[in-house]
Amino acid sequence: MKLDLVIDALASDLSRSLAGLAPEIVLITTIVLLLLVRLFPGSTRYHMGGLALVGTMAALLLSLIQLINLEMPSVLDSTPAGPLLRLVRTSPEKAVHDDPVDLFAGPAPQPDTAQTTQPVRRNGMLRFDSFTVFFRLFLLTFAALVIWLTGLTGIPDNEDSPDFYTLLLGATLGMLLMVSANHLLMVLIAVEMASLPSYGMAGFLKGRREASEASLKYVVFGAGASGIMLYGISLLVGKYGTAHLPSLGAEIAKGGGPVGGVLLLGLMLVLVGIAFKLSAVPFHFWCPDVFEGAAAEVAAFLSVASKGAALGLLARLTTSLILPRHPPIEIYLGGVIALLAAITATFGNLAAYAQTNLKRLLAFSTIAHAGYMMMPLAAFVPLSRQPDAAGQSALESLTFYLLIYLFMNLGAFAVVALIRNQIRSEDLKDYGGLIRRCPFLTVAMAVFLLSLTGIPPLAGFAAKFRIFAVLYEANLHWLLVIGLANTVFSLFYYVKVLRVMILDEPPPNAPAWTVPAGAIVFCTVLIAANLVVMLVPGAWDAMDSLVQLAVPHLLGSF
Repeated sequence: MKLDLVIDALASDLSRSLAGLAPEIVLITTIVLLLLVRLFPGSTRYHMGGLALVGTMAALLLSLIQLINLEMPSVLDSTPAGPLLRLVRTSPEKAVHDDPVDLFAGPAPQPDTAQTTQPVRRNGMLRFDSFTVFFRLFLLTFAALVIWLTGLTGIPDNEDSPDFYTLLLGATLGMLLMVSANHLLMVLIAVEMASLPSYGMAGFLKGRREASEASLKYVVFGAGASGIMLYGISLLVGKYGTAHLPSLGAEIAKGGGPVGGVLLLGLMLVLVGIAFKLSAVPFHFWCPDVFEGAAAEVAAFLSVASKGAALGLLARLTTSLILPRHPPIEIYLGGVIALLAAITATFGNLAAYAQTNLKRLLAFSTIAHAGYMMMPLAAFVPLSRQPDAAGQSALESLTFYLLIYLFMNLGAFAVVALIRNQIRSEDLKDYGGLIRRCPFLTVAMAVFLLSLTGIPPLAGFAAKFRIFAVLYEANLHWLLVIGLANTVFSLFYYVKVLRVMILDEPPPNAPAWTVPAGAIVFCTVLIAANLVVMLVPGAWDAMDSLVQLAVPHLLGSF
């Protein structure tokens, strides 16, 4: 290839990649501004939180525009601002819509017999497609809600707010890269980018021994998981000569034959790193201690964002290895994910019942829900062999569950944070008779916990129904029975919390209090999100339409 063609191809790839990475660039810019604004006197936590929220919303807007460019370009053509909004396009202007593409791939030389000068791009570090954009919308929406919550609860304070929001946005940036990672090296880098700020956030409550212990445990377990993952990556790359996920799947399928020991060990070690972020049993050790020691706002962030990013990464890895069709690896990977899902859901629910600290109880609840959310990936393996997009329905049920999990789990942690500000405790025994002191937060907690259980007509029922239907369709009846049994188990400890709040006597001379208006609005938004899915006609179909946009590109790469 001639030098001028190489330069043109590199420039085109760089322009395309920067456009595809626009939301991440906005987050990086916001982080830099947070570090600069702290140099000016008079800046408060509200200034810092407002700046972080504006940057997050700007990145969210760009992600929405990218989704429109991928799926609904006619919307931009119908608005006067269309040309401006198309600045984030990754395809040539003459193209009808954006196509999925590898970012930062660089040009590949064409064979001499090629009739075209267009470079081949199949080795990008990141993947830009509707699956990536969907998870960007999910993670950025959640980050914006967490920033809103921190403004209501008073954590962080004025002095620490620049550091806190820098860490929060830094962790979000790493998670955005996790869900778009298309290369094993990028997987490792993204996981570390998401983990390192999270370690700092876990120990952010200065002067508290529990917070320092939580952060230290998180660092130790995280470092071990990263080292194990790196060794697994080295085994896979050494055996197959590529770290590009689609190419790795193709090489494994091309080899045929039984699954070798190196492949089994390499995959297992890579899965350890992902399972750590997912807090899947037996790699969950950090989760209860970190959640108990960290602020409730930080625990809320880790409980949803970390799980969502890890599941997005696991889905991309699973499809990359399964879809090239290598039956032995399908049996191995599908069996491992199904077993992890069953053990994780069961252990999380059984361990939660004995907890007396609300954050620790919700930590085990988070572990259990990680098990539920791995079940669709286990179902994807057998369903991907069937016609009529059966495998797509499994991944759609995962994204559907994630959307609903955001609102019900964030709501539960938000109530814990708001109650903590009044009673200065997160122990269940201090929640006695809370309905007499603050009826609104008691009702809100009831909605969120019953939705986490999966009680109709709350949104959690719709989420679990989708997952269990997929398990039935995949003939994973044993996993379906375990999922249903765990739903029953979970009811006991969720109802235990509500029993204390409603039926127990309040402490002597415990005063009633009024919830601030901002907190009422925040909780009402989350409560409404848990109600509209099944009570408002068309809401379920609207959510289905949204999640259906995310999956086809993930499956269409093969």
